[in-house]
Amino acid sequence: MMLGLQYNHTTASPASFFLVGVPGLQSSHLWLAILLTAMYFVALLGNILIMTVIWMDSNLQEPMYWLLCVLAAVDIVMASSVAPKMVCIFCAGDSYISFNACFTQMYFAHAATAVETGLLLAMAFDRYIAICKPLHYQRILTPHTMLGMAVVIVVRAILFMTPLSWMVSHLPFCGSTVILHSYCEHIAVAKLACADPMPSSLYSLIGSSIIVGSDVAFIAASYNLILRAVFGLSSKNAQLKALSTCGSHMGVMALYYLPGMASIYVAWLGKDLVPLHTQVLLADLYLVIPPTLNPIIYGLRTKQIRERIWGLLRHYLFDHVNLGS
Repeated sequence: MMLGLQYNHTTASPASFFLVGVPGLQSSHLWLAILLTAMYFVALLGNILIMTVIWMDSNLQEPMYWLLCVLAAVDIVMASSVAPKMVCIFCAGDSYISFNACFTQMYFAHAATAVETGLLLAMAFDRYIAICKPLHYQRILTPHTMLGMAVVIVVRAILFMTPLSWMVSHLPFCGSTVILHSYCEHIAVAKLACADPMPSSLYSLIGSSIIVGSDVAFIAASYNLILRAVFGLSSKNAQLKALSTCGSHMGVMALYYLPGMASIYVAWLGKDLVPLHTQVLLADLYLVIPPTLNPIIYGLRTKQIRERIWGLLRHYLFDHVNLGS
């Protein structure tokens, strides 16, 4: 009964919230805006290029590249959910965000992270089948299987985020509307409520720990089997090729999981140990760095994609210049 009362609107919801940006670093907001704008531009350009070359090239119509294409789309959603508003805050001081826009931003930012961890698990499974069971690759990873995996990943993210967004949005906000953050991060928003935010915060911590923990465990198991199979190959060239492909995947995973888990647990356990501006920067960069660096890593380390991107750029840049002259 008490829990039900706790999540009823006892006061009118605020019309808008005020996002501080990075508390204590307001003097550096312009530099942060320049850095964030550059990263967001690279993220958009890089991920759009990845999606374009995979979509246009019939030689890249394989499960691994389909997953890369979906990952690029999710990266665009993840960066776009927070970066434009953060640039407005840092550069123009446009810090107000409406109540509905705040919870929409929260939903898409956190749902995208949940989808991304599922995609990284699917990519690890793809590499496991390709290296450990190469003769069965086409039979196991059929289009129907890939579609089923994608549906499960998206549904899991929706099932996780919908209750969390509902719990936080139905808290009574009757006091301050100043969010000590650069975007509507759910813990920062829940702290403003007049009721106890612990249920929603605990749900978030337990849910994200289960999702990420299970994904990391399966990814680690997959790569353990992959590395055993790789080092059992007689050909050094085959070993290097397999390790090169797996190395790019592991680099992307490290970029995603390390700052992500640090952001979650610092917000919970490091409240008095880690300065607030460090916590906010960690959460901000966690949503922008992976979308920025993922296409660079895959573009540089995956030969087929690197060659297709260079051919596409050469065609549109140099060929058009020559025609114009």
